[in-house]
Amino acid sequence: MEMSPAARRALEARAAPLYVEMELFFSCLIRKRLRWDQPPPADIAPMPSSSDHPQLVVWFHPVMAQHCALPNDAALEDLPLMDFPLSRRDTFRPHWLRIDYRGGAFGGDFGW
Repeated sequence: MEMSPAARRALEARAAPLYVEMELFFSCLIRKRLRWDQPPPADIAPMPSSSDHPQLVVWFHPVMAQHCALPNDAALEDLPLMDFPLSRRDTFRPHWLRIDYRGGAFGGDFGW
């Protein structure tokens, strides 16, 4: 995991942990995104990179839609999602995560 100096300073200034969900979304197409500051479900195991900073909790969450939706669909954000069962979860788990802090907000990317 890489964290910019600005992100590290912002993280250290927080009173509460920063929750980072690496979502891999399966529908007609595949989308990946980072979701910020939503506490994880109780059964989620944090990624090992979370131990880099006590205020950081990172996890990988593959999900799927109940029906096909394209990225330009207006209702894509409101689709009901369900966990996507992966038989070989380690194959899909991201290998890297970059976190930055600009304009008062965390941002970043992840990949393989």
